[in-house]
Amino acid sequence: MISGRGSNLGALIADQANAPYKIVSVISNIEGAGGLARAAEAGIATQVIPHKGPLGTNKTREDFDAELDAALRAAGVEIVCLAGFMRILSDGFTRAWEGRLINIHPSLLPAYKGTHVHERVIEARESQSGASVHFVVPELDAGPVIAQARVPVHADDSPDTLAARVLEVEHKLYPAALRLLADGKVKLEKGLAVFG
Repeated sequence: MISGRGSNLGALIADQANAPYKIVSVISNIEGAGGLARAAEAGIATQVIPHKGPLGTNKTREDFDAELDAALRAAGVEIVCLAGFMRILSDGFTRAWEGRLINIHPSLLPAYKGTHVHERVIEARESQSGASVHFVVPELDAGPVIAQARVPVHADDSPDTLAARVLEVEHKLYPAALRLLADGKVKLEKGLAVFG
């Protein structure tokens, strides 16, 4: 599920040829999101499920999530990957997909949950940042980490330069983490990522 240009989606598409997973559906809440074209070019079914109702009215989070859930199940989805999906999901949705719902976040979780990560990392004068792939749980960016990758933070970094460096490692990290889950080499058990 995406909301933007789909750069991490592109990395997953490129990896899937020899991977233990196949992308069967790409869903966006934003009409015209760049990742939809990327998926269509790769022959992957796409769908837009707007988070707003008619004439700009807001759907409830639960109604929106029910539409997402129905679309995922209709497509035969087994694992849901959030890749720049800029909506907070309801507790009911995250529990329904528990252990099969993952996200990539541009920090070394549990540090710097939420948004504006790179600005906060630079402001705190951290020497390192990175990315984390984690299981999604009801609490925002709090699920057990499956994999992380680190990058240095340079003294002259701007949020954009740091973001670009983090994105490079995300494109390797997300496919590697998804392979672990699809291969059954990691699972969510009693609130922990269990490897084996």
